[in-house]
Amino acid sequence: MALLVLGPLEPFVLTKFNDLALCERVLRGVTAEGYETPTPIQAQAIPHLLEGRDLLGIAQTGTGKTAAFALPTLNHIATVKAPKQEKSVRGLILAPTRELVAQIAENFRKYATSVRCRTEMVVGGVPINRQIRKLHRGCDVLVATPGRLLDLSDRGAIDLSHVEVLILDEADQMLDMGFIHDLKKIMAKVPDARQSLLFSATMPKSIADLAAQYLKDPVKVSVTPESTTAERVTQGVLHVAQANKAKILSTVLKGEDVERALVFTRTKHGADKVLRMLAQSGLKAEAIHGNKTQSQRARSLKAFKSGECSILVATDIAARGIDIDGISHVVNFEMPNVPEQYVHRIGRTARAGREGYALSLVADDEIYYLRAIEKITGQMIDVLSPPAGCADVVLPTPDRNARVIKPKGPAGRGGGQQRPPRKAKPGAGKAGGKPQHGKPQAKARRKPRPKRQAAHA
Repeated sequence: MALLVLGPLEPFVLTKFNDLALCERVLRGVTAEGYETPTPIQAQAIPHLLEGRDLLGIAQTGTGKTAAFALPTLNHIATVKAPKQEKSVRGLILAPTRELVAQIAENFRKYATSVRCRTEMVVGGVPINRQIRKLHRGCDVLVATPGRLLDLSDRGAIDLSHVEVLILDEADQMLDMGFIHDLKKIMAKVPDARQSLLFSATMPKSIADLAAQYLKDPVKVSVTPESTTAERVTQGVLHVAQANKAKILSTVLKGEDVERALVFTRTKHGADKVLRMLAQSGLKAEAIHGNKTQSQRARSLKAFKSGECSILVATDIAARGIDIDGISHVVNFEMPNVPEQYVHRIGRTARAGREGYALSLVADDEIYYLRAIEKITGQMIDVLSPPAGCADVVLPTPDRNARVIKPKGPAGRGGGQQRPPRKAKPGAGKAGGKPQHGKPQAKARRKPRPKRQAAHA
């Protein structure tokens, strides 16, 4: 697969949306949103997409990538005529979470104020019959989660054989969530003659393999170094026992500088537990995670966006679709066990040129995760002074040179503590040494497996 890799564009090459050759109807929508200057991902991607090229985009949330694929797609809808067909769709966008699907669909509708474009969204967690009725007369743009899209397709509610533009957004997260088999089934249903776009925040081998399989002669655009953190985010860490995290968290969130805070946990149970702890401290908060219904998640997100509630507790999966300006603080109540998730988490703050703060509360059994994050981001995270009234619950700063054990069990339990290098036991490794537990037993021989019968036998 040949890739045309683009570096940063010179400032004078493309400075206005008018330079991007978008049609007048699409430009009217851009102007209505107050956009004048394209972001780097938009400036690099849009010209190639208007030419019909496939594209592999490496860009984190908050870089303007939704407009980078939405505007060319709308331009295609507006300028390339196609007959309306029942249950058909022209532009298909797949995203990993319900929140992200809703946000993409909302952006398409905002940009399409002057374009005749019917946009629909389908996600799990809501009645499917209503979605079947909406899709019956077909749509121009469909934004969907892979699982619900396949369910609708299997029921004959949607025809994917007319897709002209296919977009995979947050592809790395879709693979992490186990959607690879769903994606393969969907790819088998869409036509080969299509324009394909793949966007990912990181570029692991799995994404490169996916791009090689489904993109044709793509251009690659990358606007952020992989696994780096935003420069405008002030990062800090406090070492604290798990039992004392609640006190630190409530103290920090009561600070006058906290305008809007996003608190991350690893698990759904952990998110609910933090919600209860904050309520006991007199702090109003909302939570979104996989156990919440779609309507509950939508209400919580709406309250957070509107400012009715200034604290949102979320798991990594649920928070992937959160793209809200004005988040002043991100708090890692539990450290992520995948280092790249840290980059995604703290990227929720410092949007639109503002400053942001990211605080991580690290227990002894999470030090391994902290070191992994520092390694992948290439920077040490400063240890902060404890907030007022919390000096007695903060742990001493651990030795950075001490060996750290990788957790063996569930994330955050049964490992991660520091320990000195293990000393060899006397006689260990010497020939003729005594076995520790008496006479060694002979290993039981495995019975040979029966040969598998041929499928057609």
